[in-house]
Amino acid sequence: MPKPTPFPAPADDLRLVISDMDGTLLDGEGNIPAQLWPLLEIMKDRDVAFVPASGRQCATLSTMFHSHLDGMPIISENGTYVVRDGADVSSSIIDPDLAHEVIEGVRRLAEDGHDVGLVVATKSIAYLERGDDRFVSHVATYYHSHTVVDDLTEHTGDVIKLSIYDFGEASEVTHPTMQRIAPDHQVILATPNWVDIMNPGVNKGSAVKAVQADLGVTPDQTAIFGDFLNDLEMMPLAKWSFAMANAHPDIIEASNYVAPSYKENGVITVLAKLLDVEVPDA
Repeated sequence: MPKPTPFPAPADDLRLVISDMDGTLLDGEGNIPAQLWPLLEIMKDRDVAFVPASGRQCATLSTMFHSHLDGMPIISENGTYVVRDGADVSSSIIDPDLAHEVIEGVRRLAEDGHDVGLVVATKSIAYLERGDDRFVSHVATYYHSHTVVDDLTEHTGDVIKLSIYDFGEASEVTHPTMQRIAPDHQVILATPNWVDIMNPGVNKGSAVKAVQADLGVTPDQTAIFGDFLNDLEMMPLAKWSFAMANAHPDIIEASNYVAPSYKENGVITVLAKLLDVEVPDA
């Protein structure tokens, strides 16, 4: 694991902080560190916006940040849906025909013995066809608003992302299979287990650009934290770009600095230095 690197601090003219969630901001138990909340109050007083950027559902992120949602942009579903104060900043709808092909592809994988399940994500709710507790309980962590249906092909309107969870290694079969099914779309290995399918040109990078334009902020006024391949496109869009020490090598290569790992509250440590304040008590 690489060591954290020095960086210029405090940050001059910092206006925007964007952070991935899993493997980046969240601690080892999947919780938001308690030290973040007082830092958000300091940022609000200084007119510095904080933005969670995640593959998680908008409803899930809204619940996690419910006490600080006023004025907070949310980058959800790996960039396919961006909202601020209840209004769309950007969104991208997948062709229903492609959704049908993916649904059938996942069904074939399951019939062949692969332990996989599909999430058909819309702006407001996620649809599942696989209804066993093992799969649903895992999905519920990322999609608070979800429902199990008999036939996913009846729910292919207003789809913003298709996500397959593979209980094995998604890179071995599921990811290449989806690349063959959707060659003209983005098929991203979001984590070692999740494969996300989105429209071409839509990712966390495009979402960051939309947020920067919406807020009137430049890359020189932006800090970004990330750890995995679904963060890759957003890392070049910030002067203060930080790969977590636990990050994928490609993220480290794309970033200007390395922060301590998520298990060491790296985002909190770096953010406090950028703001020139002490790390708050837990």
